[in-house]
Amino acid sequence: MRVEPFSVGSIIHVTKRGTRGMDIVRDSHDKDRFVRSLFLLNDTYTGANWHRETSGLPLFERPNYWPEREPLVQILAWTLLSNHAHLLLKEIREGGTTKFMQRFCGSMSLCFNLKYGERGSIFQDAYHSKTVETDEHFNYLAFYILVKNTLEMYPGGLPEALADFDTAWQWALSYHFSSLGKQIASVHSPIIDDSEGLIRKVIGDSDAYKKEACELIAFHLKTKGSEFTEVMLENW
Repeated sequence: MRVEPFSVGSIIHVTKRGTRGMDIVRDSHDKDRFVRSLFLLNDTYTGANWHRETSGLPLFERPNYWPEREPLVQILAWTLLSNHAHLLLKEIREGGTTKFMQRFCGSMSLCFNLKYGERGSIFQDAYHSKTVETDEHFNYLAFYILVKNTLEMYPGGLPEALADFDTAWQWALSYHFSSLGKQIASVHSPIIDDSEGLIRKVIGDSDAYKKEACELIAFHLKTKGSEFTEVMLENW
C-alpha cells in the first residue's frame, strides 16, 4: 500500500484494484451495491446491521431512525470499472478518508465473498492514494477519472469511442457507474458533494468540454497508442 500524507482540506485521488486483476464487480447487483455503499458508508454513523436495515429501501435512502448523516469525506468524482475504481475525495475530517476506505473495502469484500463463496480481500492491498497538489493535476484528473475511464467501458474501448465520439459520449453520459453524466448535466447526486464547484469549474460549458475531451483522447491515442489504455497518472 502506498498512501501519501494528507490532512483536512487535501484533495486525494484514490484507486482500488482487484487482487491479481480480478473483477471487483461481476453483475449489475454488484455494481449497484458499490454505488449504494459509496453513499451509505460515507457517514460517521453506520449501523452494525446496515445491510439488513437498508435492504428494502430505495438506493439512496437511509432508515429514518438513523442519526442525521455526517459524511466522512467529500466525494468529488468517481468511476467504477470491472476490476478497479477511481475516487476523487476531499478530506473534511481528520482520518475521514482512511475510515471511509477501510469501511468501504471491508464491506465490499464481505458481500462479494458471501455471494460467490470466496475468501479474503477482493482488493489488491488496501488502497492507493495520491494528494493533488496543483491545478493542472486536478484538471487532468477530472478528465482521467470521468472521461477516459468511463469510455474505456464503451464497446471496443477508446479507439471505437473516438471513431464515433458523438455516440460514445451519449453512451458515457448514460453510464450509471460514473458521476460523469450527472456532473455534465449539473444534476444533483446524493453521492457527490461539489459544493465548492471544483469539478463544475473544470467542466465549464458542457459542449466545449466534450470537444476538449475528444481532442485529448485523440492526442493521447495518437502519441501513446495502446499505452494510453493502461496509463496511470501516478507512478504506483
